[in-house]
Amino acid sequence: MDKLTVHAIGGPTAVLDYAGSRVVLDPTFDEPRTYQNGPVTATKLTGPSAPPEDLDQADVVLVSHEHHIDNLDISGREYARQARRVFTTTAGAPNLGPEAIGLRLFEHAEAGGMRVTVVPALHGTPEIGVVNGPVIGFVLEADGWPTVYVSGDNASLDVVAVVAEQFPAIEIAILNLGAARIAVRGDGFLTLTAELAARAAALLGVRAVVPVHQDGWGHYTQDADDVVRAFEKAGLRDVLIDLRPGDSASI
Repeated sequence: MDKLTVHAIGGPTAVLDYAGSRVVLDPTFDEPRTYQNGPVTATKLTGPSAPPEDLDQADVVLVSHEHHIDNLDISGREYARQARRVFTTTAGAPNLGPEAIGLRLFEHAEAGGMRVTVVPALHGTPEIGVVNGPVIGFVLEADGWPTVYVSGDNASLDVVAVVAEQFPAIEIAILNLGAARIAVRGDGFLTLTAELAARAAALLGVRAVVPVHQDGWGHYTQDADDVVRAFEKAGLRDVLIDLRPGDSASI
C-alpha cells in the first residue's frame, strides 16, 4: 500500500500527497493579526510555516467551512479561489469561485485517482453548532491507498462514531483539535479536546492520528503537548503522529 505524506503548515492547514494528488486542508496563510467579526474576536498568534508561494500547485483544496477566519483566513481564501478544484459546504461554495463544488453529507466526488466523500461535523455542542453554521469533514479513498478521515471542526464523539460505522476501513485520522473556545459562544468546546481525540482514535480503530488545528490561534486552549500527554495516558502514544508546523511524515 502507498503512503500518505502529510506536511503541517500551522493551525488547521496541512498539505497531503495522496493518490497522485496534492491536497491542501483549510488554507490559512496570513501573518499574525487580530480579526473582528461582530462580537467574535479571533487573534492569530503565528504565521504559516511555509507561505503559499512555496507550495506546489494544489490539485484539490478541502475547506471544512469558509465562514470562520481560523479555517480560511484572508490569504487562504485567495489561495482557495485560485485552486484547480475546491470541495466545501453547499453554503460556502458560492463564495469560493467557479472551481468550488459544494457537497452534501455523504455525497462524493472524484478528483484524479481519489474519491472525496463529505461526512458530518458538529462545531461545538448541539446548541452551539447551530449558531456556528454548517461544517463538514471528509473521507478520502483510493485504490492501493489508506482510507483517510479529515474531521474538520468537529467536537462530537457521536459524530466520530457515525463516520466509523459508515467507513470501517479508515486507517488514518487527521483531527482538528485545540479544544477551541470563544467566550461569546459559551463554555462549550468548539473542537475536540486532547482527551476526546484519544477516545476518537479508539472509536475509529485507526493506526495513525495526525492532529492539526492545535497551534497558532488565541482561542485554542490546548496545544500539541497536551495531545501527547492525553495519548500517553490512554496508552495510544504509538498511534499519534506528533507533527508540529513545518514537520512532515509519510504514513
